[in-house]
Amino acid sequence: MENQNKEGEERYYNARKKVEEIKGFYGNLISYIVVNCFLVIINLVTSPGHLWFYWPLMWWGLGVIFHGLKVFNCLPFFGKDWEEQKIKELIDKEEKAKKTWE
Repeated sequence: MENQNKEGEERYYNARKKVEEIKGFYGNLISYIVVNCFLVIINLVTSPGHLWFYWPLMWWGLGVIFHGLKVFNCLPFFGKDWEEQKIKELIDKEEKAKKTWE
C-alpha cells in the first residue's frame, strides 16, 4: 500500500513539474510576442530607414523554439530518457572514482 502511495506522489510530482515547465514556456512565448511587437513599433517610428528589430526577433525566437521543443519532448537529446541516462552515467562515473580511491 505504501509503495502505491509513493508511486502516486511521484506521478503527481512529475505532472506538477511538467505543468510548471509548460507554464514557463507560455510565459516566455507571451513575453516574446509582446516585447517584439513594441520593438517593431519603436524601430519603425524612430528609424524606419534602419531596420534592426529582426535581430532580437530572430535570436529570441530561436530560443523560444528550442524551449518549446524541450518542453513538449520534441528534442531527443533533452528528453526524459536522455536525462535518466545522463544521471545514471554520472552516478556510475562517481562510483568508479570512489572505488579507485578506496
